[in-house]
Amino acid sequence: MSAQTVELSIALSDNERTRPILQGRIQPQGIRLLPTCVHPSEMFWRQLRFGDFDVSEMSMSSLLIAVSQGDTRWVGIPIYTMRKFFHTGILVRRDANIKTPADLRGKRVGVPEYQQTAAIWSRGILQHEFGVHAREIEWFMERGPDKSHGHATKFAPPDGVKLNQIPSSTNIGEMMVKGELDATLLYIADKNLVDRSRIDLESHPDITTLFADPLAERQRYFAKTGVYPINHAMVMKRSVFEKYPWAPINIFHAFMAAKQDVESETMATLDSYFDAGLLDANARKAVSTDIKAYGLKTAGKVLDMVAGFVHEQGLTNRRVRLDEIFAPSTLDL
Repeated sequence: MSAQTVELSIALSDNERTRPILQGRIQPQGIRLLPTCVHPSEMFWRQLRFGDFDVSEMSMSSLLIAVSQGDTRWVGIPIYTMRKFFHTGILVRRDANIKTPADLRGKRVGVPEYQQTAAIWSRGILQHEFGVHAREIEWFMERGPDKSHGHATKFAPPDGVKLNQIPSSTNIGEMMVKGELDATLLYIADKNLVDRSRIDLESHPDITTLFADPLAERQRYFAKTGVYPINHAMVMKRSVFEKYPWAPINIFHAFMAAKQDVESETMATLDSYFDAGLLDANARKAVSTDIKAYGLKTAGKVLDMVAGFVHEQGLTNRRVRLDEIFAPSTLDL
């Protein structure tokens, strides 16, 4: 470990596992992190276009696409700040006659950005679990070139995919309410500099989820595959990594400490429920299983799957290997 102390800027979204880092309660050895809390849509746009931060979260798909094109500005750290079963959040209009994933064929479907990781996971699962291919859907993308992540990675619609640009005068939310879209693969209404939608679709009477029971679908998919989709990983500027090659390991251990700090409080609460007889042994074992583990050894299957989806969906010209993405010192973690 280096004896020097360096200052590095870091951008993070706010969640319980990043909060100890954002609050400065936990710092890596030899590093003083200067944190900024940023919405992911804006964070990735700023990093990909301007390189605003020394360390940040990064869209897995954008990282894979950039590396496939020879863009080596970033070195990955196997810390995963966002996991979600994105396909269970697909929203549909009640009058669009969409009762099953197969009914999405031929429909008009919105997506904030075609290349974003959440969309890639949803399309991959629609294809592999339900036989619905992206070429069978007419897509409408909200983000224009000035604010899209794809602008920095030279995004072009894959062959055979019909992709329309939503005019800047409207957005996915408005088009869904007006019936100009039948469904949206992903919906972001959080206030940020990149996404324009603001309507609360989830509580709108004309809108519902594709899956009548999203929780049951999440349980089914995880039971079948053992996969909990990863959306974001951490990256460091390569110029910073080359100057401080020890830094990724120290940052990894700091995030591990932050994660354990949060989870120890949760487990203490669960232990009290177990001791009171309100949780049985099976429930305790289930909640003790780390489905959000950091590192490559436990997450390799999930990362290989998303790398495969990115290539399969025509967004990279080759399948990117994990050892091309992450810092060499982290490959055995």
